[in-house]
Amino acid sequence: METEQKIKKGISFAILAAALYAINAPFSKILLEFMPPTLMAGFLYVGAGVGMIFIALIRKIKKYEAKELKLTKSELPYTIAMIVLDIAAPICLLFGLNYTTAANASLLNNFEIVATAIIALMVFKEKISTRLWFGIFFVTLSCGILSFEDVSSLRFSYGSFFFTCRHLLGI
Repeated sequence: METEQKIKKGISFAILAAALYAINAPFSKILLEFMPPTLMAGFLYVGAGVGMIFIALIRKIKKYEAKELKLTKSELPYTIAMIVLDIAAPICLLFGLNYTTAANASLLNNFEIVATAIIALMVFKEKISTRLWFGIFFVTLSCGILSFEDVSSLRFSYGSFFFTCRHLLGI
């Protein structure tokens, strides 16, 4: 019974995360009218920090003991790379949102599937099935089509470029 409750709790958190992720682009687009992308990225990190403080307080109140391993020196380059990419990704996202529509950005979020699959293939040597290759092809094709603002003049959208870079950075 306890396992079933944990599964339901996990599903609830996944749905909440998806809902919050879905409203990110439209709300960020509105807020970008009042502040530059880099300042907005900073506020996103402040929000994440406040959220983590809230989680830490709940864990402390419930006396939750973490069973995590400490980072080793060999993991330091990966940790630094993750921090640098984690800073660059939201900045690319917000510059992309600044130059494109929120609807276009929401559709380009699907490229995250492609980026995740390619990173898994290249870094972790994951196998990609034929069905997934077809999905990667069609998502890439649709993102490519969305990256052109006006098909008659084939003018490239810099907003789409920044938005896609954000996915390639791993976030």
